[in-house]
Amino acid sequence: MLTRRQTLARLALTGAAVTGVGLTAACSSDGGDSAGNGSGGGSGSGETLLISAIPDQDPDALTEREEAFAAHLAQVLGVDVEYVPVPDYSASVSLFGAGDLDLVFYGGLTGVQAQLQNPEATVVAQRDIDPVFTSIFIANADAGIEPLDSVDGLTVFADKRFTFGSETSTSGRLMPSYFLSQAGVAESDLAGEPGFSGSHDSTIELVTSGSYEAGALNSQVWRSRMEEGTVDTEKVVMVLESPEYHDYHWLLRGDVDERFEEGFTQKLTDAMLAMHESEEGLAVVESYGAEKFIAASREDYQQIEEVARELGLVG
Repeated sequence: MLTRRQTLARLALTGAAVTGVGLTAACSSDGGDSAGNGSGGGSGSGETLLISAIPDQDPDALTEREEAFAAHLAQVLGVDVEYVPVPDYSASVSLFGAGDLDLVFYGGLTGVQAQLQNPEATVVAQRDIDPVFTSIFIANADAGIEPLDSVDGLTVFADKRFTFGSETSTSGRLMPSYFLSQAGVAESDLAGEPGFSGSHDSTIELVTSGSYEAGALNSQVWRSRMEEGTVDTEKVVMVLESPEYHDYHWLLRGDVDERFEEGFTQKLTDAMLAMHESEEGLAVVESYGAEKFIAASREDYQQIEEVARELGLVG
């Protein structure tokens, strides 16, 4: 039996999934010849479904995951699917709004931002882990910070050099800021300006090196890196796992039924919700740290929107 990584690699090769598509080539949703890099499904409409994801982790791991996802969607839907990497979180929102991306795997905050800018868009699915998502607060072992039992103890981070992930990360900035505020710690109470590492992996690296005394990141990435044995537990420690909240989800543009075929939104949704039922589909699902994809709606992210408004991160 093939391992998950072998299955993902086979999917990517079978589908001729994209590698390294540049923004210049990708910034067109007209289904043209964007460097010939796509997962071929032979769409009768001549359109290509352009997918992406916020760059929240190691680029190589992200590319492998998204290419396999694109290849599997192409096989199931019978359309051409192309993965378009983006340079940062904000680009995923702006490109979606411009029509240069069709289906994006967003974090809670970026998804809310994209929803507010594109009210016709549809939340099509989330992972089974997303309704109960959490953040992890970590500290350098030399910072003298002991593990905590509750959010109230986050006062230990006052006057510490602290790094978040991306400025618009839900699990790496929005919700950690919210939980810190619940403990009475404002970002101005940290030592100097807070850092913004850009990704969860970078947060681990910066805290491990001592560049920052503490930080916060996505719990899934933390657990994955712990399982892989890439975290130096002599230099960095887990301090607290946050309370639960909704996080990641897929957002689909509202014009796909017109561009592809009537009922395409439902067809894609059904394909995603059933993806775990085949061996190859399950390998893709597991690459997202999940056992299956489940239904989602805009209402699931109401808390995220409220917190974002409190912190001034959405208008």
